[in-house]
Amino acid sequence: MIRKIGVIGAGQMGRGIAHVCALAGYEVTMVDISEAQLAKGLDRIEQALDRQVSRSEIEPGDKPAALSRIKPQVGYADFDDLDLVIEAATEDESLKRKIFADIRDIVKDEVIVATNTSSLSITRLAAAMRHPEKFMGMHFMNPVPRMQLVELIRGIATDNPTYEVVRELVFKLDKTPAVSEDFPAFIVNRILLPMINEAIYTLYEGVGTVEAIDTAMKLGANHPMGPLELADFIGLDTCLSIMQVLYDGLADSKYRPCPLLVKYVEAGWLGRKTDRGFYDYRGDVPVPTR
Repeated sequence: MIRKIGVIGAGQMGRGIAHVCALAGYEVTMVDISEAQLAKGLDRIEQALDRQVSRSEIEPGDKPAALSRIKPQVGYADFDDLDLVIEAATEDESLKRKIFADIRDIVKDEVIVATNTSSLSITRLAAAMRHPEKFMGMHFMNPVPRMQLVELIRGIATDNPTYEVVRELVFKLDKTPAVSEDFPAFIVNRILLPMINEAIYTLYEGVGTVEAIDTAMKLGANHPMGPLELADFIGLDTCLSIMQVLYDGLADSKYRPCPLLVKYVEAGWLGRKTDRGFYDYRGDVPVPTR
């Protein structure tokens, strides 16, 4: 039975996961590398809860109750008392493996460890733990409080009890699970990221401008957000990382990252989080950068 949850990372995904877990009544320990990161994460959680109250999605009293269940901390003190740990660090395999190595001898034998990776091999990450049978993928969508889906991915060693406990938790968080096999990028990103990459190729080859491409897909395919706007929202570094995982893992040239995507990442233009990507967000209205 899960009562106490640890969330590693207070960034966009980690704070969202902490938010929904606390709102569902779980005690949450949210960890990051600095007090500043934790303070920023808590501030964003509070803002998100305010939005939910304003939309009448939750009661006003739910906000302080949820915030009271989140314990921010630097380091892994008390991780020996957790029932579930969800890693939500940057999409970098070496960093994730280091985190698992750090907590491996701290957590209790019964703990379930999940990773929020959007593309990396669950089987390979599980090998960093002493009990790979209690390890699996739990891929939340962004923004976590609003998106209904959680992809569940079992590694080769993941046992049935672990899967059943995590699946039940997804329902308790008022989310819907979709089960994916342990293939590069799973289901959503296996389909979504090549589409975004193709949109970037369409821009790169001069077929259309940023504005034309996004307008075409919003009005022509009824997408709520154009693919280049969506890429900026996801983060161009994350998009590149997932495309590289697909390209390396499936060895198919159709997954080759567009050189323009690489160029934007090299420039540090990563989208909304850096105020510039395919759009410039530094003014009142986003302006296309190409």
